[in-house]
Amino acid sequence: MATFLDQLGRFAFRHRFAVAIAWVALLVAAGVGASAATPAAPSSVAMPGTEAQHAVDLLKERFPGMDAESATARVVFKAPAGHRVTEPANRAQIVKTVAALQQSSAQVASVADPFTAHTVSKDRSTAYAPIAYKARAVALSEQTKTSLLRTVEKARTAGLDVEVGGSAVQAKDEGSGMEVVGMAIAALVLVLTFGSLVAAGLPLITALLGVGVGVSTINALAHTLDLGDTTSTLALMLGLAVGVDYALFIVTRYRAELAEGREREEAAGRAVATAGSAVVFAGLTVVIALAGLSVVGIPVLTKMGLTAAATVALAVAVALTLLPALLAMAGKRIVGRRARKKPPAHTAPAKPTIGARWARFVLRRPIVVMVTSVIGLGALAIPAASLKLGLPDEGAMPTTTTQRRAYDLLSAGFGPGINGPLTLVVDARGSKDARRATQKVTSTVRALDAVAAVGPAAFNQAHDTAVVTVVPATKPGSVQTENLVRTIRATSADLQHSTGARTLVTGLTGMKVDFSQKINGALLPYLGITVGLAFVLLMLVFRSVLVPLKAAVGFLLSIGASLGTLVAVFQWGWLADTLGVHQKGPIVSTMPIFMVGIVFGLAMDYEVFLVTRMREAYTAGQTPREAIVTGFSHGGRVVSAAAIIMTAVFGSFITSSDQSVKMIGLGLATAVLLDAFVVRLTIVPAILALLGNAAWWLPAWLHTLLPNIDIEGTKLHSQRGTLTPTPHAREGDTEGDRPRL
Repeated sequence: MATFLDQLGRFAFRHRFAVAIAWVALLVAAGVGASAATPAAPSSVAMPGTEAQHAVDLLKERFPGMDAESATARVVFKAPAGHRVTEPANRAQIVKTVAALQQSSAQVASVADPFTAHTVSKDRSTAYAPIAYKARAVALSEQTKTSLLRTVEKARTAGLDVEVGGSAVQAKDEGSGMEVVGMAIAALVLVLTFGSLVAAGLPLITALLGVGVGVSTINALAHTLDLGDTTSTLALMLGLAVGVDYALFIVTRYRAELAEGREREEAAGRAVATAGSAVVFAGLTVVIALAGLSVVGIPVLTKMGLTAAATVALAVAVALTLLPALLAMAGKRIVGRRARKKPPAHTAPAKPTIGARWARFVLRRPIVVMVTSVIGLGALAIPAASLKLGLPDEGAMPTTTTQRRAYDLLSAGFGPGINGPLTLVVDARGSKDARRATQKVTSTVRALDAVAAVGPAAFNQAHDTAVVTVVPATKPGSVQTENLVRTIRATSADLQHSTGARTLVTGLTGMKVDFSQKINGALLPYLGITVGLAFVLLMLVFRSVLVPLKAAVGFLLSIGASLGTLVAVFQWGWLADTLGVHQKGPIVSTMPIFMVGIVFGLAMDYEVFLVTRMREAYTAGQTPREAIVTGFSHGGRVVSAAAIIMTAVFGSFITSSDQSVKMIGLGLATAVLLDAFVVRLTIVPAILALLGNAAWWLPAWLHTLLPNIDIEGTKLHSQRGTLTPTPHAREGDTEGDRPRL
């Protein structure tokens, strides 16, 4: 492989303008295609095989024109202290507001009067008007949303507290501007790493171009392939992350080859052959992790994973072709002015790098370093034993938002369950008397302890299917509400036997319960498939059994510690005020599986790049300890820079007002930080030092079975000069202090 990539890098270097023009043309074509394509349809969170999804499908079949995913809103009215909403003046104002809401937009399907719909609290202090829309939340026009908020604001002038919640007023997170700070930190780290604005700019340019082509292509094909309008989200995030990393790795190796005194074309070829080989296999691990999302069985996650995997593959292609072309255009400016004045490395002794000094520190006391690091990560992982998954609701929003205030008013007036009602679909087509069967179902459910109220049944035109709203006595996302869903489903078999009617539970709360269960059930298989395939891939790369095993175990440690951090903050409330967490609650269901996919990919990037350089030095004749120091002297700085960049970018999302986004930011930033600095840069060298030559052991039968892909560029070294241990790698490394097994 190294020989092929060397030729590819040299070709791109020589034909720099043709390669650059080809990529720009591809970007333009993808952009034109995206702009001309039919916009993507709203993403549908369909969950085939679940009861909630089956109930939704049944509703669409039996209630033509009804869309269970249509936008809804609830306008909440609260009378001043000591007054009631039923007082003539307050009642008149509410009725007037309801009429105005009905006329506010053509997208409004219906608005229920609280006094006729019986949505007034027992103490008459609070009432709410449910609003149904003809379109889904993502399809509502800005005029519709603005008119709703304007009508609510006008109603407040009459002395009532009026707030609104629901999917129709879901506001897009505008961000805090810290995303810009995160990118600025990334740019600063690149400048400090390279000491050259040109070298710092190349990873950003190539990453942006690769993401531009990838996301534009996704948008161009979204309608044709039914990808949905949120499919490109993960592709955008990961495409930028790995695009910067891959370019960073290759540019660093190119500059190291120049420092050895090689000509620019040869340096480009060697950089693409060696660091590029690492990029190829690091990219493959990310692709495996993303494609593995198909295991979950939720179509939207499958599509997000596959499109993101395609974008990562595109980032690899950009790094291997466009980057050497840009290196050719950059000329000597790829190296800072101060570095250009220095003599080549073979004419001047190299000073030990920070990475080399850190490696020697770990080599002197590997057991202490490893045990301390593992205990630290283990301590952080302890809260993960209490991990509870769920999906957030408006109760997690800041108290300054109208949605959160509406949520609190409803909870105070009607009980916490009003914010998460269940929808029962009674399929009475198999019963002799549909009405009597439905009455039996409602009376049975009403008698359950965890039920606060059961609404009247609404039948379809054929009078063979009914919809019943059930209000739990506990808040959405609570264990009690989840247990209520399971209890109703457990009694449905007996009800069907006695009445002939089948009862299904759906609604937003029912969908959330099924979504969490589906994610929980898929997590271990997903982890097994992802880690297993990556283990085989890394065994190919390193021709070792213990190095891939160590990489996988280290990843599990960092994931456990980061999940423990999330539980401590968002479930237990540690540092909640400092981080702006407004309500304790479950961890978003998709967090563990997304963290596994994203962090596993980035962790294997760092593992491959760092340990490949060690393997390269080891196969060139260095001792295991010398190879560790050589790997760190060349790769420690770039891995640290890549990790700091990703931590800064992910960490910028912690400032978001959306608790889910905040959770993603904290989880990913913590995981990357721990995996890079504690696992890859600390535990990895300690374990390799203790293993010595055994680290690179491979059974003879596997050695024969596995193809030799020459990721270290051994053939190139034999053809054009052999890698020799650097002076600072040998320094102080005697036979007596080599670890023995």
